[in-house]
Amino acid sequence: MVKKYHVHLTASEREELRTMVRRGKIAARRLKRAQILLAADAGERDERIAASVQVGLSAVERTRRKFVEGGVEYALSEQPRPGGQPKLDGKGEAVLVALACSQAPAGHTSWTMQLLADKLITLGVVDSISDETVRRRLKKMT
Repeated sequence: MVKKYHVHLTASEREELRTMVRRGKIAARRLKRAQILLAADAGERDERIAASVQVGLSAVERTRRKFVEGGVEYALSEQPRPGGQPKLDGKGEAVLVALACSQAPAGHTSWTMQLLADKLITLGVVDSISDETVRRRLKKMT
C-alpha cells in the first residue's frame, strides 16, 4: 500500500524526539507519539511500529498525518476534547445537598437517587437529570 503521509524529520527534530524518549519524563501518549515518529522516520512499516509501541494501526496513521499537516509539536500534542456542560452548577449542588440532608418524603424512609433526581426536576433546578448523575455528584462531595 502506498503511504500518503511520509515522515521526514530534520536532524534537530530527530534529536529532540530522541532526547524526549530517553528521558521518559513526559506523558505516556506524547512518548508513544514520539516513538512512532522516530520509527516512521527510520522507515519502519506501520504494522511493525504499532506492535513495537503497543498502539493501534490507526494511531500510527493518525500520528503520521498530523506530523505532515502541522509538524512535530502538532503530532505530539492532543486537541482539547469536547465535553458536555455539567448538569448541576454550584447552586444546584447546594440544593442537592440540602435535599439529601433533609427529611425523606412521606412514605419513604430515606432519599433514593431517583427520588432526588425527580425532586430536582420538580423544583426546576434542572430540566432533566439521571439518578446516576446525582449519585456521582454526591459521591464527589463526600
